[in-house]
Amino acid sequence: MIGNRLKRAREALGFSLRELEAAIQAQVSAQAIGKYERDEMMPSSTILLALAKALQVSPEYLLSTREIELSGIDFRKAPHTGAKEIRAVEASVLDQVERYLALEELLPGVEQRWNAPSGQAFAIDHIEDAEPAADALRRLWKLGIDPIPSMAELLEDKGVKVIALDLPENVSGSKAFVQRPGRRDVPVIVVNKTHSGERQRFTLAHELAHLVLRLNGLSDSEQEKAADRFAGAFLMAQDMVLRLLGAHRTSISIGELAELKKLFKVSIASLVVRCAQLEIIPKAVYARLWSQIKDLGWNVRTANELGILKPEIPQRMERLCFRAVAEGAVSEARAAELLSISVRELDRRLMGQMS
Repeated sequence: MIGNRLKRAREALGFSLRELEAAIQAQVSAQAIGKYERDEMMPSSTILLALAKALQVSPEYLLSTREIELSGIDFRKAPHTGAKEIRAVEASVLDQVERYLALEELLPGVEQRWNAPSGQAFAIDHIEDAEPAADALRRLWKLGIDPIPSMAELLEDKGVKVIALDLPENVSGSKAFVQRPGRRDVPVIVVNKTHSGERQRFTLAHELAHLVLRLNGLSDSEQEKAADRFAGAFLMAQDMVLRLLGAHRTSISIGELAELKKLFKVSIASLVVRCAQLEIIPKAVYARLWSQIKDLGWNVRTANELGILKPEIPQRMERLCFRAVAEGAVSEARAAELLSISVRELDRRLMGQMS
């Protein structure tokens, strides 16, 4: 039956039942579509094709019997994000992850398994405990103290599916688990495709914290602060920051911070907060720097500060699609469908003509 998939695809596009009715030129009513979603009726082949076209999915997708569910979703969002927006995001995440998993099934042996770190280092009783936890994860993953070139690539290499979606501005991202009957859960981190690289990298590190930390007895606000502390420490390793800035400074210029931004790929505001956390600068210097940042408008989520970074777009799924086409594991038409692009666009990318 197609009910769950039809509803998920509709919500992924943000369509109401009546809007979907209009999109298929009222070939059936909204009430009939509702019955399809409740598995009380089955559409004819003609209506199935019309629904699939309107929802930008294949008929095979609607008819698939693969069962996956989303659990543990945890949005970093502004407080006024609507329920409809949330449902649309959840449906989009499931749709994208399912395409990803279907692609991996075509290429046996390519799936990267997530292994959640264990040990006392990841048990967090206080916000400050997130600092050594970040160091512990860097050691476990053999990252050293160098800045991380690509957070998306790192996480996908560790078995986390990174999905970039065109989300509402006030939604930064989320973490979740995709559950499959008889299979291991798949961790997912979603980032907003429209956000700057700085924001995306911090969101990825923040949501990674929610995947690896065991937050014991902390309030919701304390958990978020602990995740922020972890993110800052993971992106800007203490030893590297101290090596570059020194242990104690009486002054730091915005220009110096702008140069460090190029190295760490974080916002200038995040660098200032990190300097304060590590007590590199006294409270008075922190207050002066923060006042400058505030005056420049760089302390808000929509900041357009010096050296704004391009979005960090996950590339693994596209690379796997190219490989599957090259090895004859999938047709170009199917590969284009998995990537939600046209065959013409796929051919362009296969020729190396990236946008």
